[in-house]
Amino acid sequence: MIEIAQGNLNQIPPRMLTDLEKKMLLRKQSSPVTYWYPSLDALVFELKMRSHTVQAAKDLYASGVSFGTFSNSRCNEAYWYRTPNGGFRLRQGVLPSVAIRDIFTNGSKYAFECAGAIIIVFYKAVLETIGDAAFNRYFQNLYLYSWETDQDLQLIPSYNLNETYYGDALYFKNPDYDRETPEWQGENVIMLDDNLYYGHGIGMGSSQDMIMQLNKARMPGAMQSAYLDDFVLTPDFERLRSMTIREGEAVGR
Repeated sequence: MIEIAQGNLNQIPPRMLTDLEKKMLLRKQSSPVTYWYPSLDALVFELKMRSHTVQAAKDLYASGVSFGTFSNSRCNEAYWYRTPNGGFRLRQGVLPSVAIRDIFTNGSKYAFECAGAIIIVFYKAVLETIGDAAFNRYFQNLYLYSWETDQDLQLIPSYNLNETYYGDALYFKNPDYDRETPEWQGENVIMLDDNLYYGHGIGMGSSQDMIMQLNKARMPGAMQSAYLDDFVLTPDFERLRSMTIREGEAVGR
């Protein structure tokens, strides 16, 4: 169920939302959980951000980036400095928006693991949702390393697979992974649609596809299958929306 402090759903012009956004809206309306929004703008912002997250995941999949462990990660050093631990730090004088977009346009120059891919997808979605000016203002110290994130990108954890929506980050766990390939102890994914996910290193596929691929990386004699964990990560949409409000106020002064 959706509750809005100011406005009602009938005020959203149908042509404002994509088909995917309409699907998300209907799912939230029919949910037994109450989703409260301070305004229609807040609801639409979340739908747009989720839609951009889905598109960013698809774009990263098509970009030509490679899977790599921290020891063999690589980046375009015109924009990023590769740190000794295999992370990428934004070079001084480079606009954050330019560096993030370069990953998607020059993907062959990059290799990283699956957790970093999720963060990159979220950064790209934020960029496309709040715009270049706000992104460059609030994300000046980008550092891409596993789950490390800029302080302004806050991800909220939850543990309810019945309340997942497109654009959420989920995790397929592989408890009997081969200890010689620890990178396959699980797969971080973005939910793209009903039973459709993107995981860097595996690609796009259903939950059955993800589990099948992870099961191939189990230790000899393993008996326990990989499975979809109940851990879910969702961006703090209202915090991100406040950046656009503050940016608008700054421009207006």
